Amino acid sequence: MWVRFPFRCGVIFTSLAARRAFRFKNRCCSCMISLALLAFMVSLAATLWVRRLFRRHMRVYPVDAPQRFHFGDTPRLGGLGLLAGWLVALAALPLLQSVQMAGNIKLAHIDLPLWLLMLLPAFVGGLLEDVTQRLKVRWRLLLTLSSGLLAWWLLGASVPTLGFDWLDAHWRAVPWLGVALAVLAVTGLPHAFNIIDGYNGLAGMVALVVCLALAHVSLQVGDRELAAIALALAAATAGFLVWNYPRGLIFAGDAGAYLWGLVIATLSVLLVQRHAAVSPWFALLLLIYPVWETVFSIYRKLWRGVSPGMADALHLHQLVYRRLVQSVLHEDEAKNMLARNNRTAPYLWSFIVLTVVPAVLFWRYTGVLMAFVLLFIISYVTAYLMLVRFKVPRVLQRRRQ
Repeated sequence: MWVRFPFRCGVIFTSLAARRAFRFKNRCCSCMISLALLAFMVSLAATLWVRRLFRRHMRVYPVDAPQRFHFGDTPRLGGLGLLAGWLVALAALPLLQSVQMAGNIKLAHIDLPLWLLMLLPAFVGGLLEDVTQRLKVRWRLLLTLSSGLLAWWLLGASVPTLGFDWLDAHWRAVPWLGVALAVLAVTGLPHAFNIIDGYNGLAGMVALVVCLALAHVSLQVGDRELAAIALALAAATAGFLVWNYPRGLIFAGDAGAYLWGLVIATLSVLLVQRHAAVSPWFALLLLIYPVWETVFSIYRKLWRGVSPGMADALHLHQLVYRRLVQSVLHEDEAKNMLARNNRTAPYLWSFIVLTVVPAVLFWRYTGVLMAFVLLFIISYVTAYLMLVRFKVPRVLQRRRQ
């Protein structure tokens, strides 16, 4: 009897602990769902409000711009709706936690003022470009560089490892190398998202899926702070996409692309920095499409003797629009161009499958992640050369309708 008593007490204690853990997990999930719903609804309403407010008070986008693939004048201030949904949801997180977690357990603590200070220079520069379209490339690059330096100074962003045991010891011996790589990532990714933001639903869907992947891995390693930030941005992006795809009623603009790039780059760096189990190649594979699009664009422009900051119509998504997506025989020119625009993004979404799925499945295995990075680069270059040389497979060719 005296032997069974401690055993029974242990069983009861274990069952109570398991029950508490289950309730805590359910409350965490409920709080995350509430956070996502709030971000989605605020972004949905704010984006619609921005579109109606600035539709008659905007600067007309140049008709002869090489990156213009839409008919009419569309507001490019969707970044305001994105920021509103993301910011309001994170600001309301303490209230959501107090309601969902019974006020005695903290889900996540986010230094939101520091994040806002980090975003401020690049986001304001993006807004100025969206409103005036006169901010030069070097000034935009300088503003994103300022945000990258603030990410290091305020949030401590750095890349402490490269995923190679034989190199990591030397890498850690020179801390400024990790800081420089983090600043470069935070500075460059906003422009990478701005490059792929050429068609309805393209950059927005990439940002949405990437944020969900970051939230998933953050929860796997127990980092609810980064998970909440990523999930709020994913939900705000979903609210924006309601108006952006497929009707193209509003564009994210430079401000929206910079918001996506800054937050996602900082989240990726902090996730790798805080958790040694996460391979740094996870972040690279997750973002290899916009990153490689930027690197390849710089290479081909320099090879042609053109400035990398000069806009052109030779990006992969633009070649897909011209070579794969056939025009629709419609009397209305605007509807014809909108239909072709909407059919472009799904072709590029296939690249997400080649990057996000293996990144989520093998986020801790450097060798496997490196193999998929190489596979993507080979697939991208092959597809690009085929489109340039008009060697499109018949299975991808579409007949006119």
